[in-house]
Parts: sequence; structure tokens; C-alpha cells
Amino acid sequence: MIETLQWSTLAICGLVAAARIPSALRGENRSLFGIFALMTLAILLSIQGPYLVIDQAMGGINLANLLLRFVVFGAIFFLGIRVSRGFGADGAYRLITGKTGLMVLLTISAVMVALFLLMDTSGSSAGLMAISAKGGRNSTLVEYYGAAGRAYPAFVALALVPPMVRAVRERLPLLVRIAAGLLALGGAAVALTLLFPLIPPSMSAAEFIINYSAVLCYVVGLALIWTARIVNRHSGSRKTSTEM
Repeated sequence: MIETLQWSTLAICGLVAAARIPSALRGENRSLFGIFALMTLAILLSIQGPYLVIDQAMGGINLANLLLRFVVFGAIFFLGIRVSRGFGADGAYRLITGKTGLMVLLTISAVMVALFLLMDTSGSSAGLMAISAKGGRNSTLVEYYGAAGRAYPAFVALALVPPMVRAVRERLPLLVRIAAGLLALGGAAVALTLLFPLIPPSMSAAEFIINYSAVLCYVVGLALIWTARIVNRHSGSRKTSTEM
């Protein structure tokens, strides 16, 4: 089930990213293509088979996992910018891109790198499961490292949830309101990742479901906004929401 979810999510992200290539080549909303491309890469790096191949090429010390974390940071940062600007959420935009947001990003990034360097990361392992299994301080460091990796996406997601909920209630085109609802659900799912340490090992599959559900909500939500813009353009309707 988990493997099917992983590959299905990868396929959806890849197809949506590919669909944006012609627009990106014309210079239209290249940042949106970048978000989809980063999400696709993040999903690829989270699947065991591709992860092991990529990490072995990088030296077999799980640098691919560190790369994955920063790819996720980049994707959520640019998603936060596009969504907050598109929906006129000035408060969320300032929080994400202002001094507070950048300080949060830099601090979490520094902590995450420090924790990575303190671990014995030899031996490629998707999700660092084998690293944690080494026991000793590695087990604790992997937990802290994972928490740091989840903290920044949750910060951005929580900044976006309130304006997305408001957008659902506004008089916007139906597709845009559905998209806002999906983006809000994606943000809520990302926020739930902060509770992963409380999930018992017997329910570890819930972590995969939450993670990939969040990605799907974000990707489909952004795709619906893009679709709504095309529909409005072709119908000659006045644009009422985003610039995405």
C-alpha cells in the first residue's frame, strides 16, 4: 500500500510538472514549475529504490536525505510565497519572507545540519531507519534531526492555513475555493507531522499517509488554481484570485 502511494504520488507530481514545461519555456510563472519540480524530486528521494541509487552516487553516507530535507524546504518556501501573494495574504507573506521567517529557516537549517554531522551516517538508508537502528546516540539524533526537518514546513503551512480557510468562504470561483480548501488540508496535514513522535511504531504507516496526502493536496490545489486561471482567461472573466 505504502509503495503504491509513493509511486502514485510521484507520477502525479511528475505529470503536473511536465504539463508546466511549455509555460515555463515561454517564461510564464516559472516559479510554479519550480515548485512542482521540487516536489517531484522530493518524492523521488523519499522512495527507497531511487534513494539508494542516488545516495550511493553521493558517497553512501545519506547525503541524499539531507538533500531531501532542503528540497522540501525550498518547495515549501516558494509555495508559501506563491500562495500568500496569489491570495493576497499579506500577513502570511511577511511572516514567511520577513526577518522572522528567514531567521526560522536559517536556525532550523543550521540545527539540522549540525545534527546530521553528529550522526554516524555511513550506509545508505531511506528514512535513516538503519542509522537509527545502530542505537546509542544515533537513535536520539535521528529523532531530533527528523523533528528539525518537519519544523520549517510546519511553520510555513501553519502561516498559510488561516488565509486558505478564509478564501474558501469568500465569493471566488468554485475551482479556486476548492483549491484553497485543498491547500488548507495540505497545511493541516503538514502541521500534523509535528506529532509524529507520538505515533506508536505499530501505526508508522500513518506517517507515510499524512506526508503523501499533504503533497497531493498541495499539488492538486495548485493545479486547480492554474486550471481556474485558464478557464477564466478563455471565458473572458475578470480575474478574481491569484496570479498563479
